Amino acid sequence: METTYQQQALRSANGVELIVALYDGAIRFLYRAIQAVEERDEIDRRAAVKRALDVLMYLQARLRTDIAGGPAAALADFYTAMFTMTLEASHAESREGFEEVIACLRNVRDAWQIVAQDPEAQEIAPREMRSATLPVVAPPATRPAGSASPNWMA
Repeated sequence: METTYQQQALRSANGVELIVALYDGAIRFLYRAIQAVEERDEIDRRAAVKRALDVLMYLQARLRTDIAGGPAAALADFYTAMFTMTLEASHAESREGFEEVIACLRNVRDAWQIVAQDPEAQEIAPREMRSATLPVVAPPATRPAGSASPNWMA
């Protein structure tokens, strides 16, 4: 089986880069849902929405509120809101609704992208856990006061 460039890039990515890749995937699925709305393709819209929701649920399930408390809880609330907004946009077949979710996800994705550029984050983000369908991701471990990126995910 031939390995694609994207598969190879994910294998060499650190935990934070994998989080960014998951956000990218969710955003791609939401754009596909918009396209399906415009094409009046209910089956494709539902499939794209399901995949976007799967990513959101995966990200939420990986949160470590026992370690990060408030920030992880805030992310959990964010994922819940994005899940709800995605379902509402799908039910209403609303391009604008999907675009709003995309904008929110892109904002948080861009923040993770900044973290991914941090050399310390690249060195200490654990990668030991994987699943067959999606990588298990984790931002960097807790650092001394004043530094960013607590360990929110397992």
